[in-house]
Amino acid sequence: MRKTVLIFGLIAGAILSAALLVTIPFHDRIGFDLGMVIGYASMVAAFLLIFFGVRSYRDNVAGGRIGFGRAFSVGALIALVASLCYVATWQVLYFKIAPDFMDKLEAHMVAEARRDGASPEQIAKTEREMREFAVLYSNPAFNAAITLIEPLPVGIVISLVSAGVLSRRRRPLDDTAPATA
Repeated sequence: MRKTVLIFGLIAGAILSAALLVTIPFHDRIGFDLGMVIGYASMVAAFLLIFFGVRSYRDNVAGGRIGFGRAFSVGALIALVASLCYVATWQVLYFKIAPDFMDKLEAHMVAEARRDGASPEQIAKTEREMREFAVLYSNPAFNAAITLIEPLPVGIVISLVSAGVLSRRRRPLDDTAPATA
């Protein structure tokens, strides 16, 4: 199982990381909203490898049959490996390449609140909350934990679907079936 999880998890992780590396430099042009759509679309595309990883495990390791629990375990582990690659890439991007990301996010959130007609008190509250979050987000452990909960739930959902589609239980032998010669 380890080989399958690592192969498919690292490939999915490379796709996630590449999508992150491609979109961050253009974030000023595409904006936060479109960036989020592109980000989650790339997550779904990368996590399609979960399906192929579970199928590969079922066909090449498990003898063509796999239960739901084992299929889900393989898929969830692939999702975890890929998500950890995404987190590692974000850590480098955030702390080394785009340290002004939180300032830009705060400006976006405040502009969105103004556009939505928020009161001055609500805007001030948004600014305060964003500054407090920025302080927390500057802690690498907190940053990594928050970043992990972006792709992992998507991967878990795809793991559940893949396990449901690909699981095959062993059928009990039927003693009443006629013998063939």
